[in-house]
Amino acid sequence: MKINNWEVNDGLKGQIMAKAAMPHPGHGKHLCYLTNLGFQLSNPKEYKALVKGGKFYCKICGRVAAGEKSLCKSAKL
Repeated sequence: MKINNWEVNDGLKGQIMAKAAMPHPGHGKHLCYLTNLGFQLSNPKEYKALVKGGKFYCKICGRVAAGEKSLCKSAKL
């Protein structure tokens, strides 16, 4: 599965899965979605780049990211 041009190994290859509806536009690029897919495990280098030097947090899930566009409802730390 590709997300944000990254290959994500979700362990479901060959299985038919219903496409989940996103709660808002751009959610597929947010850390709460990516970590639920195991992105931090399958792509640790790319994940670290998104969170290193975190300056924003998500008001919904509490995750921290370097850029505000990586979060659903970002606020400065």
